[in-house]
Amino acid sequence: QVHLVESGGGSVQAGGSLRLSCSASGNTYSSTICMAWFRQAPGKQREGVATIDMYGVIKYADSVKGRFTISKANDKDIVYLLMNSLNPEDTAMYYCAADYYSRGLNSYEYNYWGQGTQVTVSS
Repeated sequence: QVHLVESGGGSVQAGGSLRLSCSASGNTYSSTICMAWFRQAPGKQREGVATIDMYGVIKYADSVKGRFTISKANDKDIVYLLMNSLNPEDTAMYYCAADYYSRGLNSYEYNYWGQGTQVTVSS
């Protein structure tokens, strides 16, 4: 079992930045865990934003490439999502997800989820 807790959401004006954090605990087994960020806007499906696996391989959704950066703290089960150049279309509930071994950007690939943190971008 893996327990995930997100933090760092909030309200920001367009063009601003936010950094989200996700702390994992439980049976994380750092050498095998893959962590990801997803988001879900009202009335829309949950979409994958970025993922980083146990080898440090990173994948981004096309909509965030060049603006968002996912990273992982060394020797800690903490993953960050630095979001720059935010725009109103980035407004959503952001969720941290995790599972073992390399995964992609599809929500069905992950069994462990945090409660989410809200990001609101105003124009």
